[in-house]
Amino acid sequence: MKLLFTCLLTVIGLTTLAQSKGTVTVVKDPKIDTIIAKRLQLNKKEATGTVRAVGPIVTQMGYRVQIYYGSDRRAIFKEQARFRTLYPNLMTYVTYKEPNYYLRVGDFRTRMEAQKLMAELKSTYPTLFIFREKINAPTLEYSND
Repeated sequence: MKLLFTCLLTVIGLTTLAQSKGTVTVVKDPKIDTIIAKRLQLNKKEATGTVRAVGPIVTQMGYRVQIYYGSDRRAIFKEQARFRTLYPNLMTYVTYKEPNYYLRVGDFRTRMEAQKLMAELKSTYPTLFIFREKINAPTLEYSND
């Protein structure tokens, strides 16, 4: 019984010593404050040389036509430039998923619109695919007829 009582007092005494309050000292490099200040300053400035869009860019699910893919970065950008000269009104998008680059074109709301482009491009580009992904919603033209 004395042994149990002694062990109990020892455990209580050790837990009270372990709960003593201490202080935490934070050591920080002063460069961190200057980097944060520069970041805040850059975020407040408006970018120079940029053109503001007429309306907001709205993303939605739609379709794009993949016209080219390959592992050579130069070849994909060369193909993008070639496509832009042939079809300057269509947007092009290059994405990279290891190990290939993918060139997709257009922002189509319906699959039928993408298939029309695909039929038009069939003679120039032999391997065409339609993908459903997030697109930048095209501006709609309204008429007062």
